[in-house]
Amino acid sequence: MASSAPRGLRSDHVVTVGIALFSMLFGAGNLIIPPLLALQAGTATPLAMVGFLIAAIGLPVMGFIAVALAGTARELAGRVHPKFGEFFVAAVYLAIGPCLAIPRTSSTAFEMLVPLLPEGVSLGTARLVFAVAFFVVAFALTLRPGVITRVLGRITGPALIALIVLVVGAAVISPLGPAAAPQAPYDAGAAVQGFLTGYQTMDLLASLAFGIIIAETIHELGVTDDRRVAFEISRSGVIAGVLMAIIYCGLALAGMQLGTVMPDATNGAAILARSASMHFGLAGTVVVFAIFFLACMNVCIGLISCCSRYFCETYVVEGGAEASEEAMRRPFAILAFVFAAFSCVLSNVGLDVILMFSVPMLNALYPVAIVLVLMGLVHGFCDAHPQVWVWVGGVVAVQSVITSVRDAFFAGAWLPFDALPLAEIGAAWAPVAVVAFVIGLVHSRFVAHSRS
Repeated sequence: MASSAPRGLRSDHVVTVGIALFSMLFGAGNLIIPPLLALQAGTATPLAMVGFLIAAIGLPVMGFIAVALAGTARELAGRVHPKFGEFFVAAVYLAIGPCLAIPRTSSTAFEMLVPLLPEGVSLGTARLVFAVAFFVVAFALTLRPGVITRVLGRITGPALIALIVLVVGAAVISPLGPAAAPQAPYDAGAAVQGFLTGYQTMDLLASLAFGIIIAETIHELGVTDDRRVAFEISRSGVIAGVLMAIIYCGLALAGMQLGTVMPDATNGAAILARSASMHFGLAGTVVVFAIFFLACMNVCIGLISCCSRYFCETYVVEGGAEASEEAMRRPFAILAFVFAAFSCVLSNVGLDVILMFSVPMLNALYPVAIVLVLMGLVHGFCDAHPQVWVWVGGVVAVQSVITSVRDAFFAGAWLPFDALPLAEIGAAWAPVAVVAFVIGLVHSRFVAHSRS
């Protein structure tokens, strides 16, 4: 008798999707943050890495699971209010897409190519040529959604891992120096500072965005039951998280060994380049460029695809996600071209200005994303007390936006939020969320009592 259990992914498909998820999340920022953290944390690196791994891996994996349980990121945020969900998710896609992350993929990869360019070459011209070629390749791969998982999961993802293993392996086999004493801010509360540093990866926001393409990929592999799709996304997220944890620790080891060699370093890319060149000479510089190029290309493809599909389904094509692939093909291609072209321009001119406004935008979004994910993991309880969603999501959003506007335009100005616990480490939103949660519970019970 045939089993009636919903069909799941084969083991090899789970691994492939997990590596694809890793490739989409693991960009240049993920490469350069751990070495710099370890160089500055020195002997306190183990403690700092505990906090970092919780924020940089734990939160994103929980994000994938929360989105899988809710259906989509918009349905998760929409529990606060449908308009809130629409605005929040659109802001997430813009923030981690064409307004920041996509243009940075090209510009960061190019910076690692500069040491390999012949003397006398115009950097402006070289940057333009590189950006155009970079985004042409990314755009071409974006138009082939069925190829994305195969390319990321079977080719560029494993290649990226192999190159990183080469650099990290050299650091393990042939250490370059001992760990130095911790520098500020890791000389006090290293674990807390590591956690805050993990925010800089912005992978929690990315986990909310990438749920769409991963869910569709799993559907294409033959899994049709919604609950089973959620389970497979969770399994793939765990695989991606384990891969990232191993590589983060390896990169941290490479950075920790250079604490006495380049103690004043402020750039993780320079630390990796120095480590590779000290081990392999010119070949090391080539390896580092290859690592950054693959990481940046992987993330660029994933971001263009996810952003284009979301805005196409939400605002362009009638029928949204239920529309046929034929109806989606042309508007999807147009949006993908617009995002790629816009990002190409920003990667050459005006990126510093964009960053000035994008970073506060991300700081406003991240606390909201954290509370939505945490409530999404216990959505059954929160759904039974619906006012909790409204109070927590709304109040944390207001507090985060006000604080981010202050930090961007009125740095140093005092706010009442500054008197709250944890404000000194930029987490005043946490006690705000707790208070809002309690108010939401009381409000929900009052509403339920009134109706009864």
